[in-house]
Amino acid sequence: MALQEYIIELLDQKKYARVHELLLEMNAIDVAEFLGEIPDEQMLYLFRLLPKDISAEVFSNLDSDMQEYIIEFITDTEIQELIDMLFIDDTVDFIEELPAIVVKRVLRNTSTEKRNIINQFLNYPEDSAGSIMTIEFMDLKKEMTVGESIERIKQQGVNKETVNTCYVIGPNRIFEGEVTLKDLVLADNNKKIFEIMVEDEELINIPTTMDVEEVSLIFQKYDALSMPVTDREQRLVGIITVDDILDIVQEEVSEDIEKMAAILPLEEEYLKASAFSMARKRVVWLLVLMITTTLTQAIIRSYESMLATYVILMAYIPMLMGTGGNSGSQSSTLIIRGLALGDIELKDFFRIIWKELRVALIVGFFLAVVNFIKMYLIDNINNIFIIISVSVSLLITVFVAKIVGGSLPIIAKKLKLDPAIMAAPLITTIVDAVTVLIYFSFSMWLLNL
Repeated sequence: MALQEYIIELLDQKKYARVHELLLEMNAIDVAEFLGEIPDEQMLYLFRLLPKDISAEVFSNLDSDMQEYIIEFITDTEIQELIDMLFIDDTVDFIEELPAIVVKRVLRNTSTEKRNIINQFLNYPEDSAGSIMTIEFMDLKKEMTVGESIERIKQQGVNKETVNTCYVIGPNRIFEGEVTLKDLVLADNNKKIFEIMVEDEELINIPTTMDVEEVSLIFQKYDALSMPVTDREQRLVGIITVDDILDIVQEEVSEDIEKMAAILPLEEEYLKASAFSMARKRVVWLLVLMITTTLTQAIIRSYESMLATYVILMAYIPMLMGTGGNSGSQSSTLIIRGLALGDIELKDFFRIIWKELRVALIVGFFLAVVNFIKMYLIDNINNIFIIISVSVSLLITVFVAKIVGGSLPIIAKKLKLDPAIMAAPLITTIVDAVTVLIYFSFSMWLLNL
């Protein structure tokens, strides 16, 4: 029998002491996952069986709906105890997802000091470093000895998000440097902190107003586990830890994937979103793309006389449009990824165009040759001009698609738009119209119509 099923069976038998023991043996994240799989009533009961310190960690790993349910059904005293045990960043995260009436109840049962801190966090711009930082960090004075510092960590470290890196502050909490726990443990107890710390000039600190995407790139570049956050006066106001960055990266990737699929980003999980809200998120872009395809339709209708004479040309439109769309999507996907990771910058525009030109020439020439052979040997097309028309149009289409796919995401970035919107659906729609225009114009010229 699985452990979770055994716990439910014990709960039904009212063997609460044994349930309590088993929950203590589980990882807090596993407990949160388990609670998410059972009915709300049982979830609440099991949550109340958890010790206060563990319940706070479990609570921070529950989804927003479950957090709201718990807050609605536990007492004011339990709310106060829960908020006291939660780290500030976790508290702010779940408060941001709650309805206003529930937020009022939470803040009403929070100490004045913590309420002021929460309100300060909520006033930071959305998606800024200040909005995701935590103030539960280990700070030291540079005049302290190593022995005094270790003793301070022993006394206060249990309530800190991390003690692996300790941050050194001066008068008025000015950030002056940092020291790792490893350096403290290995150093002589009588040494001063300023003798072993890494000074501010050698460190990277993050302004409270920096966008979280930029913060994630800095973490990636320096392989950091935590970083200090400072205000305009260089005062240390908090730190950002790598677990917060992983959450941000997951959210940004999900948002980019949705935009690249021509879907407005969802604010909730897939299974929890209603069919109406999902349709509303999808129909906007689909409507835009449907309307833009009328350009392709208009181009085809303007060449009806040529198609009536050479009906065979119609058979190769899907192949040309599909190849053009796929070629543009390949380029745009790589450029969007490069921009997201910081590997590509706006100044690289002409280098990118030059590279895409060369790639397009190689790929387009290869596809055109293969298509020429296919049309002649397999399709048994006897008119050499039609074969040349389709093959050369294919070469030009790939050429144009690569340039469009490579340039539009960078142009979007320059215009302060999300490059992800210049992804497959939009690129394909643009390239389709260009492909048909190139194909028919070249065919008309070549066939002397």
